[in-house]
Amino acid sequence: MPQPRPFRQVDVFSSVPFMGNPLAVVLGADGLHGAQMQAIARWTGLSETTFALAPRDPAADYRVRIFSPETEFPFAGHPTLGTAHALLDAGLRPKGAHIVQECGVGLVPIERQAGGVLAFQAPPCTTRPLDPALLPLLQAALGGVPAAAGSVVEMGIRWLCVPLASAADCLAVDADIAALTALLAAARADGMALYGAHAAGGPADYEVRALLSEHGALVEDPVTGSANACIAQLLAGGDYTVRQGTCLQRDGRVAVHFRAGHAWIGGACLTVINGSILA
Repeated sequence: MPQPRPFRQVDVFSSVPFMGNPLAVVLGADGLHGAQMQAIARWTGLSETTFALAPRDPAADYRVRIFSPETEFPFAGHPTLGTAHALLDAGLRPKGAHIVQECGVGLVPIERQAGGVLAFQAPPCTTRPLDPALLPLLQAALGGVPAAAGSVVEMGIRWLCVPLASAADCLAVDADIAALTALLAAARADGMALYGAHAAGGPADYEVRALLSEHGALVEDPVTGSANACIAQLLAGGDYTVRQGTCLQRDGRVAVHFRAGHAWIGGACLTVINGSILA
Protein backbone atom coordinates (compact mmCIF):
# COMPACT_ATOMS: atom_id res chain seq x y z
CA MET A 1 0.00 0.00 0.00
CA PRO A 2 1.23 3.53 -0.72
CA GLN A 3 2.36 5.46 2.34
CA PRO A 4 3.12 9.14 2.96
CA ARG A 5 6.80 9.87 2.44
CA PRO A 6 8.46 13.25 3.06
CA PHE A 7 8.81 15.20 -0.18
CA ARG A 8 10.73 18.34 -1.06
CA GLN A 9 11.06 20.39 -4.22
CA VAL A 10 14.32 22.27 -4.17
CA ASP A 11 15.62 25.12 -6.32
CA VAL A 12 19.32 24.44 -6.90
CA PHE A 13 22.10 26.87 -7.85
CA SER A 14 20.12 29.94 -6.86
CA SER A 15 19.58 32.03 -3.74
CA VAL A 16 16.44 33.51 -5.32
CA PRO A 17 13.35 31.25 -5.57
CA PHE A 18 12.44 30.00 -9.05
CA MET A 19 15.64 31.20 -10.72
CA GLY A 20 17.68 27.99 -10.49
CA ASN A 21 17.10 24.35 -11.48
CA PRO A 22 14.21 22.51 -9.74
CA LEU A 23 14.65 19.06 -8.22
CA ALA A 24 12.08 16.72 -6.66
CA VAL A 25 13.35 14.72 -3.66
CA VAL A 26 11.55 11.76 -2.08
CA LEU A 27 12.93 11.15 1.42
CA GLY A 28 12.65 7.81 3.22
CA ALA A 29 12.38 6.00 -0.12
CA ASP A 30 13.44 2.59 1.23
CA GLY A 31 10.96 -0.06 0.10
CA LEU A 32 10.32 1.51 -3.29
CA HIS A 33 11.59 -0.50 -6.25
CA GLY A 34 13.14 0.93 -9.38
CA ALA A 35 9.98 0.79 -11.50
CA GLN A 36 8.09 2.78 -8.86
CA MET A 37 10.84 5.38 -8.71
CA GLN A 38 10.84 5.67 -12.49
CA ALA A 39 7.06 6.14 -12.50
CA ILE A 40 7.29 8.93 -9.90
CA ALA A 41 10.06 10.65 -11.88
CA ARG A 42 7.96 10.42 -15.03
CA TRP A 43 5.03 11.93 -13.11
CA THR A 44 6.96 14.88 -11.61
CA GLY A 45 8.15 15.74 -15.10
CA LEU A 46 11.31 17.45 -13.81
CA SER A 47 14.71 16.84 -15.35
CA GLU A 48 15.58 14.75 -12.27
CA THR A 49 13.85 13.27 -9.25
CA THR A 50 15.91 11.71 -6.48
CA PHE A 51 15.17 9.06 -3.88
CA ALA A 52 17.05 9.13 -0.57
CA LEU A 53 17.75 5.71 0.92
CA ALA A 54 19.66 4.18 3.82
CA PRO A 55 23.35 3.82 2.86
CA ARG A 56 24.96 0.48 2.09
CA ASP A 57 28.50 1.80 2.57
CA PRO A 58 29.21 2.53 6.26
CA ALA A 59 31.20 5.62 5.24
CA ALA A 60 28.13 7.22 3.60
CA ASP A 61 25.45 9.33 5.27
CA TYR A 62 22.82 8.25 2.74
CA ARG A 63 22.37 6.61 -0.65
CA VAL A 64 20.61 8.28 -3.56
CA ARG A 65 19.08 7.04 -6.78
CA ILE A 66 18.65 9.66 -9.52
CA PHE A 67 16.00 9.38 -12.24
CA SER A 68 15.03 11.50 -15.22
CA PRO A 69 11.53 10.90 -16.63
CA GLU A 70 13.08 8.19 -18.82
CA THR A 71 16.15 6.67 -17.19
CA GLU A 72 18.35 6.34 -14.09
CA PHE A 73 21.67 8.20 -13.83
CA PRO A 74 24.69 7.02 -11.80
CA PHE A 75 25.48 10.65 -10.96
CA ALA A 76 24.23 14.17 -11.60
CA GLY A 77 25.28 17.47 -10.11
CA HIS A 78 22.21 19.52 -9.19
CA PRO A 79 20.49 16.38 -7.79
CA THR A 80 23.54 15.81 -5.57
CA LEU A 81 23.34 19.28 -4.01
CA GLY A 82 19.54 19.35 -3.90
CA THR A 83 19.25 15.98 -2.19
CA ALA A 84 21.86 16.92 0.43
CA HIS A 85 19.99 20.19 1.05
CA ALA A 86 16.65 18.38 1.46
CA LEU A 87 18.13 15.89 3.90
CA LEU A 88 19.80 18.62 5.97
CA ASP A 89 16.49 20.48 5.94
CA ALA A 90 14.86 17.30 7.31
CA GLY A 91 17.42 16.96 10.11
CA LEU A 92 20.30 14.91 8.67
CA ARG A 93 23.35 14.91 10.96
CA PRO A 94 26.44 13.96 8.92
CA LYS A 95 28.84 11.44 10.45
CA GLY A 96 31.91 13.54 9.70
CA ALA A 97 33.11 16.95 8.57
CA HIS A 98 31.65 16.38 5.10
CA ILE A 99 28.32 14.97 4.01
CA VAL A 100 29.01 11.76 2.09
CA GLN A 101 26.61 10.67 -0.65
CA GLU A 102 26.58 7.12 -1.98
CA CYS A 103 25.44 6.84 -5.62
CA GLY A 104 26.17 4.98 -8.84
CA VAL A 105 29.68 6.43 -9.23
CA GLY A 106 30.62 5.68 -5.60
CA LEU A 107 31.04 8.07 -2.68
CA VAL A 108 30.76 11.82 -3.32
CA PRO A 109 31.83 14.27 -0.58
CA ILE A 110 29.70 17.39 -0.11
CA GLU A 111 30.68 20.31 2.08
CA ARG A 112 28.64 23.03 3.73
CA GLN A 113 29.86 26.55 3.05
CA ALA A 114 28.82 29.99 4.25
CA GLY A 115 25.42 31.37 3.28
CA GLY A 116 23.72 28.02 2.83
CA VAL A 117 25.94 27.07 -0.10
CA LEU A 118 26.73 23.39 -0.70
CA ALA A 119 29.57 22.10 -2.88
CA PHE A 120 30.33 18.61 -4.16
CA GLN A 121 33.72 17.22 -5.04
CA ALA A 122 33.69 16.39 -8.74
CA PRO A 123 33.99 12.61 -9.24
CA PRO A 124 36.82 11.15 -11.32
CA CYS A 125 36.33 11.53 -15.06
CA THR A 126 37.78 10.50 -18.40
CA THR A 127 38.41 12.97 -21.22
CA ARG A 128 38.84 12.47 -24.95
CA PRO A 129 39.12 15.07 -27.72
CA LEU A 130 36.32 15.40 -30.23
CA ASP A 131 37.23 13.62 -33.46
CA PRO A 132 38.38 16.39 -35.86
CA ALA A 133 36.24 14.77 -38.55
CA LEU A 134 33.19 15.86 -36.51
CA LEU A 135 34.11 19.57 -36.46
CA PRO A 136 31.92 20.42 -39.49
CA LEU A 137 28.98 18.76 -37.73
CA LEU A 138 29.82 20.71 -34.56
CA GLN A 139 29.82 23.94 -36.59
CA ALA A 140 26.42 23.06 -38.02
CA ALA A 141 25.06 22.22 -34.57
CA LEU A 142 26.15 25.63 -33.28
CA GLY A 143 24.17 27.40 -36.01
CA GLY A 144 27.19 29.20 -37.39
CA VAL A 145 28.84 30.38 -34.16
CA PRO A 146 32.52 29.43 -34.60
CA ALA A 147 34.21 26.72 -32.51
CA ALA A 148 37.54 25.08 -33.19
CA ALA A 149 37.50 22.13 -30.78
CA GLY A 150 35.61 20.12 -28.22
CA SER A 151 36.22 17.42 -25.61
CA VAL A 152 33.97 14.62 -24.38
CA VAL A 153 34.22 14.42 -20.58
CA GLU A 154 32.61 11.42 -18.91
CA MET A 155 31.56 11.59 -15.27
CA GLY A 156 28.64 9.19 -15.10
CA ILE A 157 27.10 11.49 -17.74
CA ARG A 158 29.06 12.27 -20.92
CA TRP A 159 29.22 15.97 -21.87
CA LEU A 160 30.67 17.29 -25.11
CA CYS A 161 32.32 20.44 -23.72
CA VAL A 162 32.88 23.18 -26.31
CA PRO A 163 34.84 26.38 -25.60
CA LEU A 164 33.62 29.50 -27.41
CA ALA A 165 35.35 32.82 -27.92
CA SER A 166 33.15 34.75 -25.48
CA ALA A 167 30.07 34.69 -23.30
CA ALA A 168 28.30 36.62 -26.08
CA ASP A 169 29.03 33.80 -28.52
CA CYS A 170 27.70 31.30 -25.98
CA LEU A 171 24.43 33.23 -25.67
CA ALA A 172 24.18 33.69 -29.45
CA VAL A 173 24.08 29.96 -30.26
CA ASP A 174 20.81 28.97 -31.93
CA ALA A 175 21.40 25.23 -32.10
CA ASP A 176 20.41 23.17 -35.13
CA ILE A 177 18.65 20.22 -33.53
CA ALA A 178 19.18 17.80 -36.43
CA ALA A 179 22.92 18.49 -36.47
CA LEU A 180 23.12 18.38 -32.66
CA THR A 181 21.33 15.02 -32.54
CA ALA A 182 23.72 13.58 -35.12
CA LEU A 183 26.74 15.11 -33.39
CA LEU A 184 25.89 13.71 -29.95
CA ALA A 185 25.32 10.24 -31.43
CA ALA A 186 28.60 10.33 -33.35
CA ALA A 187 30.56 11.68 -30.37
CA ARG A 188 28.89 9.23 -27.96
CA ALA A 189 27.85 12.12 -25.70
CA ASP A 190 24.66 12.75 -23.72
CA GLY A 191 24.65 16.52 -24.18
CA MET A 192 26.68 19.53 -25.27
CA ALA A 193 28.04 22.04 -22.73
CA LEU A 194 29.07 25.43 -24.13
CA TYR A 195 31.20 27.90 -22.23
CA GLY A 196 32.66 31.32 -22.95
CA ALA A 197 34.36 33.95 -20.83
CA HIS A 198 32.72 37.21 -19.77
CA ALA A 199 34.67 40.44 -19.98
CA ALA A 200 36.22 41.75 -16.77
CA GLY A 201 33.55 43.12 -14.48
CA GLY A 202 30.82 40.94 -16.00
CA PRO A 203 28.14 39.06 -14.06
CA ALA A 204 30.44 36.03 -13.71
CA ASP A 205 33.70 34.73 -15.10
CA TYR A 206 32.00 32.35 -17.56
CA GLU A 207 28.64 31.85 -19.24
CA VAL A 208 27.58 28.20 -19.60
CA ARG A 209 24.77 26.54 -21.56
CA ALA A 210 23.82 22.84 -21.55
CA LEU A 211 21.97 21.57 -24.63
CA LEU A 212 20.41 18.15 -25.14
CA SER A 213 18.42 16.32 -27.78
CA GLU A 214 15.40 14.48 -26.41
CA HIS A 215 13.28 12.61 -28.97
CA GLY A 216 14.62 14.94 -31.63
CA ALA A 217 13.64 18.10 -29.70
CA LEU A 218 16.09 20.66 -28.36
CA VAL A 219 16.16 20.89 -24.56
CA GLU A 220 18.25 23.37 -22.59
CA ASP A 221 19.00 22.57 -18.96
CA PRO A 222 18.70 25.60 -16.65
CA VAL A 223 21.78 25.00 -14.45
CA THR A 224 23.88 21.87 -14.67
CA GLY A 225 26.21 20.60 -11.95
CA SER A 226 27.66 17.70 -13.94
CA ALA A 227 28.35 19.86 -17.01
CA ASN A 228 30.09 22.46 -14.86
CA ALA A 229 32.08 19.70 -13.16
CA CYS A 230 33.18 18.41 -16.58
CA ILE A 231 34.12 21.90 -17.78
CA ALA A 232 36.09 22.38 -14.56
CA GLN A 233 38.33 19.47 -15.54
CA LEU A 234 39.25 21.39 -18.69
CA LEU A 235 39.72 24.74 -16.92
CA ALA A 236 41.63 23.30 -13.97
CA GLY A 237 43.52 26.05 -12.21
CA GLY A 238 42.21 29.14 -10.47
CA ASP A 239 38.77 29.46 -8.92
CA TYR A 240 36.01 30.98 -11.05
CA THR A 241 32.27 31.67 -11.19
CA VAL A 242 29.59 30.73 -13.73
CA ARG A 243 26.25 32.13 -14.79
CA GLN A 244 23.85 29.69 -16.47
CA GLY A 245 20.20 29.75 -17.54
CA THR A 246 20.18 33.23 -19.06
CA CYS A 247 18.42 32.13 -22.25
CA LEU A 248 15.69 30.52 -20.13
CA GLN A 249 15.17 33.64 -18.00
CA ARG A 250 16.88 31.93 -15.07
CA ASP A 251 19.88 33.21 -13.14
CA GLY A 252 21.77 30.16 -11.96
CA ARG A 253 25.09 30.77 -10.22
CA VAL A 254 27.86 28.20 -9.83
CA ALA A 255 31.12 28.63 -7.92
CA VAL A 256 34.07 26.41 -8.83
CA HIS A 257 36.98 25.99 -6.42
CA PHE A 258 40.11 23.86 -6.76
CA ARG A 259 41.74 22.26 -3.74
CA ALA A 260 44.40 19.55 -3.66
CA GLY A 261 43.82 18.73 -7.30
CA HIS A 262 40.03 18.39 -6.95
CA ALA A 263 37.30 20.63 -8.34
CA TRP A 264 34.46 21.54 -5.98
CA ILE A 265 31.20 22.65 -7.60
CA GLY A 266 29.06 24.83 -5.36
CA GLY A 267 25.82 26.75 -5.27
CA ALA A 268 22.94 27.86 -3.08
CA CYS A 269 19.81 25.72 -2.59
CA LEU A 270 16.29 26.66 -1.48
CA THR A 271 13.34 24.49 -0.47
CA VAL A 272 10.25 25.76 -2.32
CA ILE A 273 7.84 22.87 -1.64
CA ASN A 274 7.75 20.94 1.64
CA GLY A 275 5.19 18.19 2.12
CA SER A 276 4.60 14.50 1.52
CA ILE A 277 3.94 12.19 -1.39
CA LEU A 278 1.96 8.91 -1.36
CA ALA A 279 4.29 6.23 -2.71
